[in-house]
Amino acid sequence: METADVGRVTCKVRVENIDDQLRAGRGEIPATAVRTLVIEDALVDTGASTLALPKAMLRQLGLDVPSTTKRSRNTTGEYVAKLYGPLRLWIEDRDMTLDALEVEDGCPALIGQIPLEHMQMVVDMANHGVTKSPANGGEWVLDMF
Repeated sequence: METADVGRVTCKVRVENIDDQLRAGRGEIPATAVRTLVIEDALVDTGASTLALPKAMLRQLGLDVPSTTKRSRNTTGEYVAKLYGPLRLWIEDRDMTLDALEVEDGCPALIGQIPLEHMQMVVDMANHGVTKSPANGGEWVLDMF
């Protein structure tokens, strides 16, 4: 009996370089030059706060200089995290702009609680994925209260 994936939740995401999108919108580069990654199996980690991408993925998106650093914690303790961006993250037909926290190559791309909440996506444990929140009839409505 295979049990390695019990409780593991993944989803397909698309991540785009926003600077490239803006340049394409101004006609400076063709739309096909916008650096984009499709990640078929990003790990949904509700214990993480934000989007985290391995160094190699950040480099593929053209990001090699951090936009900022923040104090961070993980299971091994505190450290200074490098953030890169801005990026546009898509899950299904919902998107948001954010920076990505750098993780070591070999780590999976992580989708944390902030993107899930912003896009009103919820964990679907039965199917090991995410789905649109049933709140608001499944429509994406930004709550402001």
